[in-house]
Amino acid sequence: MLTLDQIRAFVAVAEELHFGRAADRLRMTQPPLSRHIQKLERAVGVRLLERDNRRVVLTDAGRGFLEDARRMLSLVDTAGDRARRIASGAAGTVRLGFTAVSAISMLGTLLRRLAEQLPDIDVILHERVTAGQVDGLLRGELDLGLARPPFDIATLDSRIVFREPLCAVVPAGHRLATLGRPLAPDDFDGLPVISYNPVQSRYFHELTVRFLTNAHPRIEQQVHQILTAVLLVAAGRGVALVPASARSLGVDGVAFCDLVRGGGDPLDPAAATGEPVELHVIWDRNSTNPALGRVLELLPDIGGPRGE
Repeated sequence: MLTLDQIRAFVAVAEELHFGRAADRLRMTQPPLSRHIQKLERAVGVRLLERDNRRVVLTDAGRGFLEDARRMLSLVDTAGDRARRIASGAAGTVRLGFTAVSAISMLGTLLRRLAEQLPDIDVILHERVTAGQVDGLLRGELDLGLARPPFDIATLDSRIVFREPLCAVVPAGHRLATLGRPLAPDDFDGLPVISYNPVQSRYFHELTVRFLTNAHPRIEQQVHQILTAVLLVAAGRGVALVPASARSLGVDGVAFCDLVRGGGDPLDPAAATGEPVELHVIWDRNSTNPALGRVLELLPDIGGPRGE
């Protein structure tokens, strides 16, 4: 079996081509150095050095082995440093969950910041709806998620990293797009509205219901994802409420309209911020991944900690 002492001994002799100078370089005497070379050649099964009392010469096999030996020593020298960097969180892997619309608002900025400040952290991306991200965190399949509240899991922590208004998306040429003002709830009276599944898309379902309180729209369909809602609007199936970042999805055949108070609760104007749509970063507070903490440091905190 090869040992690191044998490989270091061989590299020293191969580079010095002199046992005495190699022994001095390694701070050892010549007899143990010679034994290292002999054991190495027995382990490899070929002669690596031709030597006599006057000279030392590398064989063809020795020259080939020298290249590999240098690579092995380089790997050993860097392995410890990499282990220390992983332990400190400066290197490693983070598995990140995201939704399509969260990718528009936050993902690109985060990935650029990571590439600049933590280039040795590999980010593996997983596109999942919020429920899938929560499940992935609980199963240990994800380290971090960009998701929508609520998160009623005791082991998860969250904080707000982005806020934006709610807006309406309507078919191109729709009368709502011609009003030239922010839309109020009663503008949706009698209109077909594409809403959201109250379980899988609870957050946007509740935002839609809250804004349309006291209006009388017709709920035509309930979908799971923002992109699906926008595509159905483009197909003329109704109108929908979406986060403002959905404007960047680039879907043809639709128009986006501002809402009064940014789509905040119309019954509680004092509580409305004009940016009722929140994006949270979520993670398992019991995670042992050192890189997670370093990534969290790069994410904004615009709403304080929330462990729901």
